[in-house]
Parts: sequence; C-alpha cells; structure tokens
Amino acid sequence: MDNSLVYAKITKNSDIIFALMVVGIIVMFIIPMPTVLMDILLAANITFSMVIILVSIYTIEPLDISVFPSLLLFATLFRLGLNVSTTRLILGQGYAGEIIMSFGNFVVGGNYVVGLIIFLILIVIQFIVITKGAERVAEVAARFTLDAMPGKQMSIDADLNAGIIDEKEAKYERAKIRKEADFYGAMDGASKFVKGDAIAGIIITFINIIGGLIIGMIQQNMGFAEAAQTYTLLTVGDGLVSQIPALLISTATGMVVTRSASENNMGQEMTDQLLKQPKALFIAAAVLTVLGFVPGLPTLPFIFLAVFIAVMGYLMLNASVEEKAVEKSPEQTQISEAQKQEARQEELKQLIKVDKLEIEVGYNLISLVLPKQGGDFLERVSVIRKQIAAELGIILPPVRIVDNLQLEPNIYCIKLQGVEISRYRLYADKYLAMDPGHTLEEIEGIETEEPAFGTPAIWIEEEDRERAEMANYTVVDPSSVLATHLTEVIKKHSHELLGRQEVKKLIDNIKDDQKAVIDELIPDKMNLGGIQKILQNLLWENIPIKNLVLILETLADHAGRTNDITVLTEYVRQALSRQISSQFTGPDNTLYVFTIDPAKEEQLVNALEQSDQGNYLSLQPAQAQNIINQIVEQAKELLEKGNDPILLTSPMIRRPIKELVHRTFEDLIVLSFNELEPDVDLQVQGVVK
Repeated sequence: MDNSLVYAKITKNSDIIFALMVVGIIVMFIIPMPTVLMDILLAANITFSMVIILVSIYTIEPLDISVFPSLLLFATLFRLGLNVSTTRLILGQGYAGEIIMSFGNFVVGGNYVVGLIIFLILIVIQFIVITKGAERVAEVAARFTLDAMPGKQMSIDADLNAGIIDEKEAKYERAKIRKEADFYGAMDGASKFVKGDAIAGIIITFINIIGGLIIGMIQQNMGFAEAAQTYTLLTVGDGLVSQIPALLISTATGMVVTRSASENNMGQEMTDQLLKQPKALFIAAAVLTVLGFVPGLPTLPFIFLAVFIAVMGYLMLNASVEEKAVEKSPEQTQISEAQKQEARQEELKQLIKVDKLEIEVGYNLISLVLPKQGGDFLERVSVIRKQIAAELGIILPPVRIVDNLQLEPNIYCIKLQGVEISRYRLYADKYLAMDPGHTLEEIEGIETEEPAFGTPAIWIEEEDRERAEMANYTVVDPSSVLATHLTEVIKKHSHELLGRQEVKKLIDNIKDDQKAVIDELIPDKMNLGGIQKILQNLLWENIPIKNLVLILETLADHAGRTNDITVLTEYVRQALSRQISSQFTGPDNTLYVFTIDPAKEEQLVNALEQSDQGNYLSLQPAQAQNIINQIVEQAKELLEKGNDPILLTSPMIRRPIKELVHRTFEDLIVLSFNELEPDVDLQVQGVVK
C-alpha cells in the first residue's frame, strides 16, 4: 500500500485515535497495568516529550503550534496517569517494570540518596526556573497581545482602505490576530498545569517513600534499611522517569511562549545571531586561554575550547570580509544602481497614477483620518465599502486619503479620476446641528449647509451639543459628516467607479457557481466592455446590480439578437421588474407617478432618431424646453406631496426622456410600464401635455 494512503487514513481517523487515548488514560487511573505495558507507556512518554521539544525548536511562529495549550493538558494528564499506575505497582508489587528499575540502578548508580538529590534538583529547575518563567512570560504576552489588538485591527483597516491589501488578506490578518490572542490566553492558563504537575511530582514522591517504608516494614517484614533501599530506589526511579519528560515539556513551553515571529527556526536564528560578532569570540578565546594557565585549573579543556572558539571567530571574520567584498564589487554596485533607477521609475509611476476615488484633507482635518490621533474615519470607510456592496452590488476601488497643505486647514475635497467633484469646509472640533423643522430654540453657530443633501445647518461648539439635542436639532460629529458626504458622492457617481476591472471581479465572484451562463455569454455574445456599459447604465439611474446572475441570464437571452446597448439595458430593466417595483413602491405597494399624454408621447416616439450612442429625441429647442419645463413642474409637485418624482412612459422613449431632462433635473426617476409588476397600485398624479 502507498505510504501516502496509510498516512491519509491515520490522519483521517486521528480524532478517534485521540479519543481512545484519552479513554486509555482514564482507564490507567482505575485499572492496574501490567509491568510490560508500563514499560511501553513510559517509553512513549519520553518519546512524546522529545518530539514536542524538537518540534518547538523548529517552530518559526508560535501559531504554527497553536494546539500546544491543549497538548500541554493532555501531556500532564498522561503523566499523572502514569504516576498513579507506577505508584500502584511500586507499593503493591515492589516492582514497576524494567525502565523504572534501570533508572533506579543504572542512572543513579543504585544509590537512592544520589537519586533523590538528582530528582530534587530536577524539580527545582523545573518548578522555580523554567515553569515560573514560562508562566510569567505567558501572562505578560497574553496581556500585551490583548492590549495591542485594537491598534493591529486599525492598521489592517488602514491598509485595506489604502489598497495595500485586499479583503481576503485583511480577513486572514484579522483571524491571525484573534488566534494570537486566543493562543497566549490559553498558554497563560495551560502553564498552570505545568506548575501543578511539578508540585504533584514532589508530593507523589514523598507519599511513595513513606508508603513504601510502611508497607515494607509492616506488611513485608523488611528492615528499615532494606525497605528504604527497595522502595526509595523504585520511587526515585519513577520520579526521574516522569520528571525528565516533564522537564522537556516545561522547556518546550518556555520556548514557545518566548518565541517571537521570525523567518527561521530557533537553531538557525541562534547561530546567525550569536556568531555574528567575531570580536566577541576572540575575546572569549583569550579569557579561556588565561583560565587554562591558572594554577589548579585543568589546562586541556580550557585550551581546547579556546582554540575551537578562536577558529570559529576566524571563520566568521573571513565570511564577513567576503560579504563586504561582494557588496562593494562593481557587479553589486551596478545592481544597486539598477535598483535605485527602478525605485525612481516607481516614484514617477506613482506621480502619474490617477486614483479613481481620492480624498484630500487640510491640515486641521488630519486628526479625523489618522488612527494614532484618535480618528475613526478609516473604519468608517470600511463600513461604507460594505454598505455600497450591500446596496448597489459593486466593489469599491480603494479610497486614497492624503493630506494637502495647499488646501485651507478646514477644507476637504473629494476627487473622482483625479478631478475634484466636491469640497466642503469641516470643523474637526465642532458638531454639525441640522434643523429638522421642529426645533424648540435657536442655537448660535456658524451657518452652513449639510454637504450631502444641502439642508441648512450650523456648526456648534462641543459644549452646546447637549443643548442642541434637547432642542430637537439633529447633531452629528465631523467624521459622520465626511462619511455621509462620501457615501452620497459614491452613490451619485457609482457608474463612473465601475470599470472593466471591477466588472471582472464581480463576474469572477460568481464564476464557480454560474459557469454555464458566463461561458455562454462571454466572449461569444458580449465582451466585458459591453457588460460594463449596461451595468453603468443601471447604476446611472440608481438601479442596484446585486442580482448579477439575472442580469447575465437576460443578456445571454437577448444579446444574440441585438448588440444595441440601450435596447439590452431596457431588456435587463424589464427582467428586474420585481426589484424595481419594490425599490420605488411604499409598504402599501402604491406608486405615485405622472405620465405623458398619449398624443404627446406618440409625437415623441416619432421624433426618435438613431445614432452611434443610441436613440435620442430630435426636437426643436423651444419644443424640448417646453417638455422639460412641464416634466420638472410635475416632478416638483410630487416632491411637495412627499413622493418620489417618478415619470411613467413607454419603453421606447424612457431612456431618451431621462437623458433629455437629466441636466435640468437629475433626481427625476423615469420608469416604463414594462418595468412594473402587475400588482403595483398606480396612482397617476399628473399628465404632461
């Protein structure tokens, strides 16, 4: 059988194997184990501990062994189970297997006093030095990791908004931060198990010695010396067998919690860093040489180490000289110059690069956009991106935020494709109070208009905020003003933000699930540019493109018969009739509209002309102005009644009418009869004659 298949089967059933091992440990607490099985389990414990410490040495980041806290608990439980089983064998039979006997005789030379001292030394090293240090490091690391989480999250959000990373990378980094916090928190708790295990080892050892003396002298009729020799030797052997693996795991715990993220494993890092200074090695060699000739000290070990360290220093010095020679070589100089040239070219590219969406802020507004100064605008941009994706169905390009010292200190401007489209005077230390029409008193402040919707407002001081809210003003902070303004600008110009690259991303997002319709449509019937123009047409009239699958299905049905973008857009709008009806009707499914007189509509149909850009109305200037005036008048009447300004026409003239009136009244909504569901309750409020 293939080795990979065997490994796959083992890993596939690893959960069952682990569960059986835990059950086996529980059984060890209850059922006596034969000595042969105990030898196998004790050997497995030593092996397991060696594997853990070796894996810790080769671990590059602590999260590479994120299971370590649970592993620590499992190892502690396993070791305690072995202690209970060996105690039962030692006190019950006076024999606990070959491994414990060998440790009692060979390792400590059969002298239980020596063995007891070695055991106590191991306990002191583990309990006072390693375990205590690892516990403290884990506690501090957990606290510092939790304290650093908000800053790291803001840094990720800033990189995401700046376009340095994408959503997938941001999601990975956020998950990594959460895992680090969970890991160090778990290690803080798990290190207590190591401490408890060391204490338990001391107590178990003394219980075994006292219990062994009692059993040996009273039940086995041994003398004190014989009982002490027999049971103390076995107990010390048992203690060493259990504490050596415990010491290895404690050391591994210390390695993991003190390990900082790096590119190499611990051995490579220590070699590179400790041998980086040849002078230090030469000084150490000189000191060892002097010690070698001190009367009474052994000469050979010190001289041998001095020569060894001196040779290492010499080799490191030569390697360092060679590296510097390579750095100064003409070839390296040419590479360096090439890199500088490349950096200059990259700088020039950045200068001529035009961002799709950019915000420039004056000096006084920098605090709103810098997280280090308490600004939360970058977080708000992330929320805006999600809001636009949910409402319109588009993925915004990165929003670049820069400071511009040429602007007035309180001014910010929003640029689209490098051209300013809006600016506003914002006060970072004040609040914007808007009058909804039923305020109780007048508040003094700097008069202005809210930038997103143009409603009258005033800038008030922070101490007047509570008073304004009590007077029924709507009070918002500066970041909210900027965020709302940016959101409305994005909605208004969303069709300009949707480029071919953004369309490709949208299609790629559904490609795996909708492969059939995409393969049928692209590239045989339509190209990416054609789909982009249709999606832009929809967004231009505030029609969300969230239902991209239905849009592509409709294009696949009709693109074979016509390549007219305007006609295809109308087909898509008709397919989206349920969405459009729901978008503009109220809770009672009523739609308040005004229409065009049938005779007038027929004149307009006859006035349609075809061009490369689609159909348009060929009208005399006076005639066109008369129609525009009537439509604007009817639309304003609907607005005064609290309804959307909706004009209902036939499909043929819907788009030309919208284009005709757009420059004069861009908020006009023009729908056709084919875009409405049959159950919509139409309420005609006026007629254009």
